[in-house]
Amino acid sequence: MAKLAGVSRTTVSFVLNDVPGVKISEETRQRVLEAALELNYYPTAAARSLASGKTHRIGLILGEGQERLGADAFLPAFLQGVTTSVHRRGYLLVVQLAEDVPSHEAYVRLIREQQVDGLILSGPRSDDPLLPQLAEERFPLILHGRLNGHDLPSIDVDNRAGAYQAVSHLIGLGHRRIGFISNAPLSYSGTQDRFAGYRLALAEHDIPEEPELVEAAAFLPEAGQAAMQHLLELPERPTAVFAASDVVALGAMSAIHGAGLRIPEDVALVGFDDIFLAAHAHPPLTTVRVPAYGLGWTAAEVLITLIEGDEVSSVTLETELVIRESCGAKRSARSRMPALSRS
Repeated sequence: MAKLAGVSRTTVSFVLNDVPGVKISEETRQRVLEAALELNYYPTAAARSLASGKTHRIGLILGEGQERLGADAFLPAFLQGVTTSVHRRGYLLVVQLAEDVPSHEAYVRLIREQQVDGLILSGPRSDDPLLPQLAEERFPLILHGRLNGHDLPSIDVDNRAGAYQAVSHLIGLGHRRIGFISNAPLSYSGTQDRFAGYRLALAEHDIPEEPELVEAAAFLPEAGQAAMQHLLELPERPTAVFAASDVVALGAMSAIHGAGLRIPEDVALVGFDDIFLAAHAHPPLTTVRVPAYGLGWTAAEVLITLIEGDEVSSVTLETELVIRESCGAKRSARSRMPALSRS
C-alpha cells in the first residue's frame, strides 16, 4: 500500500488509524485512502488500537435478563439506531446483557480491561453504586434513561410529560377512576417519572389518588396480565387503565378479554412506547409513541462525541400520543357525528 501511494509505511499507519496530533497533508491522506480502496484493505481492530490508543469499540449494556429480552419489542428499533450511528462513525459495537445489574459484572470488565472506549448503559438503576465512581473518573458513559441524582449525560424521552398526556386524555374522555400499571420496579427512574405524570394528571383535575388502583408490573406481558386481574377483582373496578409500557398493556388486554369484558366499552386502555405490535392489538392500542430508533442513534452519537473529547449534555426527545381504538376516543367521536339526512 505504501508503494502504491508513494509514501512511507509509517505514513500509511498514521492515515489508516487516524492517529491524532500527526500532521499529514490532505493530498497525501487522499492518496493513502485511494490505495487502501484499490487494495480492498481494512485495518484490523488490534492494529488500530495499538496505533491510536483506542479500541474503536463501544459497549452497550442492556440492563435486562434473557427472559425479559425475549419480550422486549422496543429493543430492535433502539439497537438499529445505535448500530447505524456506530458503523457510520467507524466503530464496532459490543453488546452484553446484565442479568443482575447491581452486580456490575457485565460492564466492569469492559471498562477495567479497556475493551471499549465508552459505554451506553440502557436501563440504569438508582441503586447502582458504581455510577458515581465512573462519573468521578470521567469514563465516557451515556445513560439510556435519565437517573435522578446523577450528573451523567443521558438520552431519554420526557416520560413524565408523556404519561401526563395519556392520563389527561383518559380524563378528557370522562374517566375518573383510572388505574395505573407500572412498566418496571420503581427503582427505575423512567418508571418513577411515568408514575409522577399519572399522579400529576389526577391532581390537576381534582381526582383523588387511590392506592388500590396502582399495581406494579415488571417488564413482561404476564406481569401486566396479573396486575390487571387484581384491578378487575376490586369491588369497584377502574373504568380506564394507563399501562406504562405496551408490553405490559398487551398482558392487561389478555386479562380484560379473559374476564369477558370489552375494550374500551368496559375498560379503556392506554399504553406507552408504540411498539410495532400496538397497532395490531385487538383492539388497536392507543399509546404514547417513543422514538426508539432516534434514542439509539442519539445515544451513540453523543457517546462518540464524548469519546472524541468534546463536551456533551443530556438530550430529551419528544413523545407523541397516538390515538387508536382502545381508549374509546374514536368510538366517542363516531357517536357524536350527526346522522346523514335521507331525502
